Amino acid sequence: MPTFSAYDGTELAYHEKGQGEPLICLPGGPMRASAYLGELGGLTAYRKLILLDLRGTGDSAVPGDRASYRCDRIVDDVEALREHLGLDQFDLLAHSAAGNVATLYAARHPKRIRALALITAASQAVGLTVTIKDRLAAVEAHKAEPWYPAAVAALEEIERGGSPANAGEALAPLPYGRWDETARAHQAASATEKNADAAAAFYEDGAFDPPATRAALAELAAPVLVLAGEHDGSPNPAHAAELAGFFPGGVRQVQPGAGHFPWLDDPEWFVRRVAGFLAQD
Repeated sequence: MPTFSAYDGTELAYHEKGQGEPLICLPGGPMRASAYLGELGGLTAYRKLILLDLRGTGDSAVPGDRASYRCDRIVDDVEALREHLGLDQFDLLAHSAAGNVATLYAARHPKRIRALALITAASQAVGLTVTIKDRLAAVEAHKAEPWYPAAVAALEEIERGGSPANAGEALAPLPYGRWDETARAHQAASATEKNADAAAAFYEDGAFDPPATRAALAELAAPVLVLAGEHDGSPNPAHAAELAGFFPGGVRQVQPGAGHFPWLDDPEWFVRRVAGFLAQD
């Protein structure tokens, strides 16, 4: 397992899978170990995945300063990884909450990005937020499922001010296009893969300056794929379209029938689209 030293001396780990040109991959969660990305549905047949374990997750060390978990500070870890790998330019893929890290990296280092793939990406970095109404609208696609009534009741309770912590079991199926054995196993692993303390610090005050980020993204010449799941509510396809609009070379693609982890719902579709996009850079 290769490691490198971050800007503050924290030892960070990454995992290499597959063959071909390197593709740096940032996991979401926020602050979930990269193991949940697996082989991204078989993308390893086309690219060598460089799966970064963010600080304090997976095989990476816990930093001395808890404040370094904040999203904007993790950007410096990505730059340290680029330098460690000796890449002048590189392709970057980010999932979910890590979409914010990748967006901030692109704004700060636009000339380093060759191509950027944002997979069901969060977008607070540019000022977009997901609401409970967005998630309620998305769950309608699953109204025939036995878990649907409990999920809706839990979302409505959160909308009234209830704690999301009390609704974990009811909401567990929501991120998946289908709630099958693969999805259940994937969801069950999240409890051991996520650093809760780091996640709490990820979005702390000061992490984002949306006007400045939006302005900086105008300098990004690289092509950007913003891939959304048709049935994902966090973010939904409309949010993905808005996010794509902030990049000069941005394009949105919606994966039919997919949720928040599209490589699980239809690996072949996902890999074909992402590999095809990266092959164009």
